[in-house]
Amino acid sequence: MVQSLSDPAEQAERGDRSGWQGLARLHYRVEAGKCLLAETYTRAPLRVQRPLYPEGEGLCHSVLVHTAGGLVGGDSLDIEIGVAARGQVLITTAAASKVYGSRPDATASQRVEITLAPHSCLEWMPQETIVFNNAHYHQALRVNLAPGAIWAGWEITRFGRSARGETFQRGQWRSRLDLWQNDQPLWLDRQHLAGGSPPLHSPNGLAGHPVIGSFVLAGYTPDPDQITALRQLWPTDQPGAIGVTRLQRGLLCRYRGPSSQAARRWFVAVWEHLRPSYLGRPAVVSRVWPR
Repeated sequence: MVQSLSDPAEQAERGDRSGWQGLARLHYRVEAGKCLLAETYTRAPLRVQRPLYPEGEGLCHSVLVHTAGGLVGGDSLDIEIGVAARGQVLITTAAASKVYGSRPDATASQRVEITLAPHSCLEWMPQETIVFNNAHYHQALRVNLAPGAIWAGWEITRFGRSARGETFQRGQWRSRLDLWQNDQPLWLDRQHLAGGSPPLHSPNGLAGHPVIGSFVLAGYTPDPDQITALRQLWPTDQPGAIGVTRLQRGLLCRYRGPSSQAARRWFVAVWEHLRPSYLGRPAVVSRVWPR
């Protein structure tokens, strides 16, 4: 039985440091042409819904659920994902992630480690993360690519509940993303933002916007014509800014602007444009994503 949890905001205010230690281990393999979620282990507050096959049996869609409603200080989530040779998987989350305010000595964290066998593909496409004012949050994502494997993933982060007029005045946010292949780094990304700091308003930082996002494709390098086409997918009258950069055996797209919905729409458009090239099939939007 899952132990009940008081309201996350109340828990954060009183400085509860016990914290959830959530865990999800998901391993996929191919049997008789079907990609199966063959091994599953979860510990509250994480669980995974039953596999979905909106694109046929060759590609498995999975939805991770955080049952506690959000992260507070002292909470940690560990997610380990493995995909066997020729497996094709898309993983998303059931709702936006929330990181509530806490004391500076009570950091919330999430660690994701992904291991892809030769000629497998994983698309890691969670819904946005909302970092509340006073939150202290560290996230880390490591992807280990075997030769011929492909990983596509995005992260969208909103600082403060901007719909309520809240800004990120206090707190700490740290993010790291590591892409490795054959024990060699393909791309290492480190980001750090302190609440109330100058980068929130600097032209070289958030420029006053509350939302940032990154979309990364590794294991497939678009040609120059595709890069040009991706830049043209961004509406010129849309507030915010985007960037598209080629990586070593990959691609990086960045978003900075006022809207997590706009970030997701652009990332989906990029994904729809690229997927027939790197996976040989059209993109099928997850049914749990907001319309």
